Amino acid sequence: MRTRLMVSLVLVAAIGMTALVMTGGSASAGINPADFTNPMKNPYYPLTPGRVSVYRGSEGGDQLVEHMTVTHQTKQILGVTTTVINDVLFRNGVLGEKTTDWYAYDNSGNTWYFGEKTAVYKPNGQVQSREGSWEAGVNGAEAGIIMPANPGPTDAYRQEFLAGHAEDQAWIVANHGSVTVPYGTFDQALRSFEWTRLEPNVLSLKRYAPHLGIVQEGDVAGGNEFLQLVAVHQH
Repeated sequence: MRTRLMVSLVLVAAIGMTALVMTGGSASAGINPADFTNPMKNPYYPLTPGRVSVYRGSEGGDQLVEHMTVTHQTKQILGVTTTVINDVLFRNGVLGEKTTDWYAYDNSGNTWYFGEKTAVYKPNGQVQSREGSWEAGVNGAEAGIIMPANPGPTDAYRQEFLAGHAEDQAWIVANHGSVTVPYGTFDQALRSFEWTRLEPNVLSLKRYAPHLGIVQEGDVAGGNEFLQLVAVHQH
């Protein structure tokens, strides 16, 4: 089983990198604010202010609870008004990670990722690391697409880029599936493999549902983190 997973990882990375080369990968160096003046919503990555998505899962022997909150706050990056999302992860009831992310729709309905400010915490509450933080346009960092406007199989794209710090990529493998999580059963679900060159042995599978975004994610190689959507609140 381990051998097959590693072979799959190599194939996914190879195909994904080929597609990235073909499509040009990330293009934040050419971000034009005019392309974000009449943004179209993306159902597979909703940015609904006031929405709180709650996930539960595990990693190893640890129990995980994650709260992802789409705030009413915005941040200007490269002349684009981005939506601020707060993502808080609790590990065994104790704060483990806190991240502020910045996203924006463009006029075509692509959802762009403009960066994150992240902190990993020790069990005593002290900050252990801020590794992985980046902002498009700062120190060579480039925005990436977190979800295309019309996602379909074989779509591959760079989600973020700061060399040596943030290099997540994705490859969509299906878009008409069904997924069942504690929050419900959803059709037209999207399935995507996601990975980073910074952790070449780790491969994750994410499932997205229309109007909800991520509903399930888990490592299929190199790790054992698993999370599922259990509740959605609107404030």
